[in-house]
Amino acid sequence: MKFINDPATSSMSFEAFVLLGVLANYNKFEIQNPYQLRLADFVNEASIKQIVYTIGAASARCREDYIAVQDDAPEGWSFGSVLTLMGLGGILAATGLAKSRPTSSNGGKPDPDVDAVKQSFAQLPGLRAAILLGTYDFVNANKLFAFTFISSRPISAVENSPRIEPPFAAYISLTSYITHHAHRTTRSSLYARLNLLVLRILIEDNTICRRLAHDELKSEVRLCRHRQPYLPTTRGERHLILAIMDVALDGANHNLRKKLDVELYSLLLGILLRVISFLSKSRIRLQYHWTELWRSLLSLIRFFASYASDLKDLPGVPPLLDTLVNTIALSLSTGDAFLPSATEYDDLFYKLVETGDVLVKFRDLYNLSERKETNSIGTLVGVSEHYYRLIEENKRKGGGGATGVGRWTSGVSSAVFLGPEQVAEVIKNGYETLAIEGAKEGLGEWERYREAAEKGFLKKVGRVVVADARELVEETLDI
Repeated sequence: MKFINDPATSSMSFEAFVLLGVLANYNKFEIQNPYQLRLADFVNEASIKQIVYTIGAASARCREDYIAVQDDAPEGWSFGSVLTLMGLGGILAATGLAKSRPTSSNGGKPDPDVDAVKQSFAQLPGLRAAILLGTYDFVNANKLFAFTFISSRPISAVENSPRIEPPFAAYISLTSYITHHAHRTTRSSLYARLNLLVLRILIEDNTICRRLAHDELKSEVRLCRHRQPYLPTTRGERHLILAIMDVALDGANHNLRKKLDVELYSLLLGILLRVISFLSKSRIRLQYHWTELWRSLLSLIRFFASYASDLKDLPGVPPLLDTLVNTIALSLSTGDAFLPSATEYDDLFYKLVETGDVLVKFRDLYNLSERKETNSIGTLVGVSEHYYRLIEENKRKGGGGATGVGRWTSGVSSAVFLGPEQVAEVIKNGYETLAIEGAKEGLGEWERYREAAEKGFLKKVGRVVVADARELVEETLDI
């Protein structure tokens, strides 16, 4: 801390904090680590702020390593992009307005060699990610540090830049990139889980959650867009709690494998469950792409139903599925308390009914009915069946023909089909007769973080950080 406090050595805050993180983790589960004790009772606000800004700067630099491999900034609007969006891109080639270059997914720049890109991403995050272990320890041990971390705003004098990120916005941004690529190596997965643990610890604190959902801390956060499916582009400042949801949602979309990283997904879905629980209990309504959340959660159910033979025997899968089911059930039962309009609520019901057959298959493949005390699969299936009956009744009454655009079936074998708009109308009218039953008691409750439960994981991370720190020192000595 003397290096951080002393103006003569404050430029070495990064190195000092990395060392502190390593020392604070040395045998901390076997002995009473004095550095851990110091983190817990540390109250020097000036030093805390210096550390926070150091973490923010290091996070931004680590993120730039990802962007250097593939610049994923959303492409701006142009005459050419509008024509392409409208399916008229051929006009550009015919008139010679388009440059002769490969189609690109990274903001108009030519796509680099795919194998080279994969190899480059496999080397990330960079060695400066070693600072993330100390960040975890300080957040977990010290409420003052955690509050300062999320609340600190940028200081214009730190960098000669017209736009300087708040430290926590840079940290969320880096977490987005690491989590997006978590599947590439064990090292990247460990760092992703470490940062997600920090986000979990923060959102388990109601005071911090309220701050993250407050207009005062709204910030622009750059999120990873290296691979489809992309989340909707958000420009300008937004509530930080929504950026955290995007990190979890994007991570869930891009790390699906038959050899699933169950611990990673438990964290991702656990974060979503906790945020929705907080919003519903606090009755806070925020504008968000809720439709994308519903689509992703139900796509996860389809994934688990499709690959049950590969997934069902993996350790930790049953509680992971409970979290997935309960997150959807919580949204169903409390959506009117946190969704900004009926449109988002209706869309959740629509997508749930559309997934009806898959829900039943999913329930049976994983024997979820035998664990009614831990999940609410009966609620999801019950809602789906309720609306299926209403739709069938509507069709028998001649409630519509195949006049809608496309057809909505979800296992319907009748000759008469309802268009999407007609199905949506049935869903709205069906609220009056709907009884959401079978929901697990205390649906929005969750288990508070206990570090002892992550003992094995933290020891693995500690070894990775020590190796990274040693390499950092060697690089410094070689200069």
